[in-house]
Amino acid sequence: MFGFKDIEIIRSVVRHGGFRAASDATGLAQSAISRRIRHLEDRMGITIFERDGRGVRLTATGRRLCDEGEVLIAQRDRILGELIHGVMAGVVRLGVAETMTHTILPRMLTTLRSRHPMLRFEISVDTSDQMEQALRDDALDVVILLRDQAPRRIALTPLPPVSMGWFVSPAHFTLPSPAGLDDLVSLPIVSFPKTTIPHRRVLDLLSPGRRRPATVHGSASLATMLHLVEQGFGIGTIPHSIVAAWPHAKLREIEVTPDAQLRPLEFVICYDPERNEEIGREVTRAAVEAGATDLI
Repeated sequence: MFGFKDIEIIRSVVRHGGFRAASDATGLAQSAISRRIRHLEDRMGITIFERDGRGVRLTATGRRLCDEGEVLIAQRDRILGELIHGVMAGVVRLGVAETMTHTILPRMLTTLRSRHPMLRFEISVDTSDQMEQALRDDALDVVILLRDQAPRRIALTPLPPVSMGWFVSPAHFTLPSPAGLDDLVSLPIVSFPKTTIPHRRVLDLLSPGRRRPATVHGSASLATMLHLVEQGFGIGTIPHSIVAAWPHAKLREIEVTPDAQLRPLEFVICYDPERNEEIGREVTRAAVEAGATDLI
């Protein structure tokens, strides 16, 4: 319905007090300015200027158009300036495994905000298999997920491994020290969702050659896992860093025999370099720095 040039001409008429003065300021013929504004009024079905013997003035509708147009011009100039000078701006769609939200994510985002204040983040917390699909479908720009779930042909950077342990609420269960696989199988177990690699690892660890199958409950929420273990629903397979961040849960790590120890979770940060090379590198750099801080 109207373009930036239309707004700039209207603004010039207002600022210089009339069509003739606007003609002198812009180098456009007065007739060309009048004709352009008249055609704009006809196209939009509005009156922009009231004309009288002393000149022209904006109508209420024209004043609103001019004010809103000023905002659009300012946004245009800001976007062009950011593009020309290499300023990172806009929305980054970030997918994160929940374990990472309690560890490196806050430091990573704080670092990115200080370096690139014009960036905005839309954060999705999901399982690794869901994020892998979303990255391939271009529904996410950068993801932090389990290494085994990372798609092919993407830029991938390993993050520090996340150690796992068996945890219990001492008020509800007593186990021998060290506890063996048979001791663990005898109790309900709370773990990651059944579609995930950590859940399958627990089943593979506990199931072979046993008459009594392990009862393993899955939860997509780490907070829910902590509460269930705290309330005596069962014992849990939980990252050490998560339990350390929730001291009020008063969970105790179960000392287990070597064959019952859990493998660390290996996370990576990845992105498609064909679509998100620049922002992918920046988010990865901040994630690696945040991960290094965890190790200090």
